[in-house]
Amino acid sequence: MSTKGSTEPAAAKPPAKVPTRHEVHADPAAAAADEAQELEVEIDADKSPARWAYERLILYIRNFEKQLDNEHEVAMGFAGGDAGVLRIEGMGYFDPDIVTFYGVDESGARTQLIQHVTQLAVILRALPRPSGEPAPRRIGFRLAADLAGGGKGDA
Repeated sequence: MSTKGSTEPAAAKPPAKVPTRHEVHADPAAAAADEAQELEVEIDADKSPARWAYERLILYIRNFEKQLDNEHEVAMGFAGGDAGVLRIEGMGYFDPDIVTFYGVDESGARTQLIQHVTQLAVILRALPRPSGEPAPRRIGFRLAADLAGGGKGDA
């Protein structure tokens, strides 16, 4: 162990394991397009499970949105029960192990899902965009831009 004034080098941290993603699709062109759009994930051994889950969910949401036409937006279905779906308007995490989703349900009621990373199960769904909105809102792009900008969020 190094003490103050010692000339021993500090112990180096072991390298972090690079996250691996593997998928097989019926349409090879769809899989190739998906891989080409990867968001770089910063390797950091000190990242919490919540941060890891948050960053990888951004990848999935962004790639899902790229498959949608202008008449649909991404929403999230709830597993278990009759809770319905949430039109995703925001997402976040609370270290060390909570991921949150913000949005509105089918009736327009404000909705928030608070999920522990060990219980995380997300179903992405394409819902028609609300009438009166000129263009679909793409949360995946905003989430990726926030992550690339250091994760400071909206001011």
